Amino acid sequence: MFFGESDHIDHIASYEVMLEYLRREGAAGATVERGVAGFGHHSKIHTASILRLSLDLPMILTWIDSPELVERLVPGLKKLAGSGIVTVEPVDIVMDPVQK
Repeated sequence: MFFGESDHIDHIASYEVMLEYLRREGAAGATVERGVAGFGHHSKIHTASILRLSLDLPMILTWIDSPELVERLVPGLKKLAGSGIVTVEPVDIVMDPVQK
């Protein structure tokens, strides 16, 4: 999922709401990262540069799980995403320390 740092749901940061949704629904795990720079459909560049300090840095939520759980939880994430982008991509896991 791709969205902005300033995105909120009921006055709570979107990433917190989405992480809690995934945790509550039994997802294996998820990670949120803050980008250092980026631009979206409005073509405005958001950057962490000290000269152009942005309050709306790009955020990425990555979640890898079973196809069945992804299919079940994506509709809820789409509702939470607002103007963000939700993508679903196949992944080949070549090493999983949990499954040793």
